[in-house]
Amino acid sequence: MIQRERDSPIDDIAYLARSEHRVPTLDALTERPRSRSELCEAGGVSSSTVRRTLDEFEDRTWIRKDGYQYVATRLGEAIASGMEELIERVETERQLRDVWPLLPDEVGEFPVETWSELTVTVADPDCPYRPVGRFESLLRETTTVRFLRPEVALMEPCFDVLHRVVDDGVDVTLVDRPECHEYFFSTHPDRSSEMVQQANFTVLEHDDLPQYGVGLLSARVIISCYDQSNGTVQAVIDTDAPTVREWAESVYETHTAEARPVELARVVE
Repeated sequence: MIQRERDSPIDDIAYLARSEHRVPTLDALTERPRSRSELCEAGGVSSSTVRRTLDEFEDRTWIRKDGYQYVATRLGEAIASGMEELIERVETERQLRDVWPLLPDEVGEFPVETWSELTVTVADPDCPYRPVGRFESLLRETTTVRFLRPEVALMEPCFDVLHRVVDDGVDVTLVDRPECHEYFFSTHPDRSSEMVQQANFTVLEHDDLPQYGVGLLSARVIISCYDQSNGTVQAVIDTDAPTVREWAESVYETHTAEARPVELARVVE
């Protein structure tokens, strides 16, 4: 038995992280007993590497041998579960870090567990319209749309889908700044004129809106992040987490209560 009296918990974490096959190997042994050859095949590593890994796991009492197979102990199951949770949390953090300065301060106040329920779609040089595409896919499935700062919904191809869902009778309310509505009506004069005639389509304006967008669809909450210098969509975050929906409902209702109907004569000729 290898003595580890001077090791710290960080040493064990570092040991697991130093090789990509170790966490999957331990995780596989929490599912069912497996032989060394099965682990070699599953991990794509050599028999000698797996043997050394299994010896280390046994020294830590994370696994035990059962005939020619190995199986995780309860200690091993706890370590595998903890590592999986840590990896998921870091993956979520990596998604959020680039858009964190653009997010509402309240996101940082949500329980950390909530972050793992966020789907983060970020624009990048190779695919600048990825967030727009994500929102388009969500818009196709919704039965209601309430959106504070809905610039993402007015971009192609989202606007085509928005026009269609209004025609289909979906209730849509858009709350934005006066200059944004003027741009919307001037860019899409014919279709926007058609839409405002529909009883299920409402446009409101507000002079002091957040720098981010808040959308309430039937199944998902949307947070849209914009580049303040040019208005491009930097990220779309969506979730069905109740904590986020409660916050989004509050933000939306607060601003809608202060909003006013658009003077259509001003923007529609």
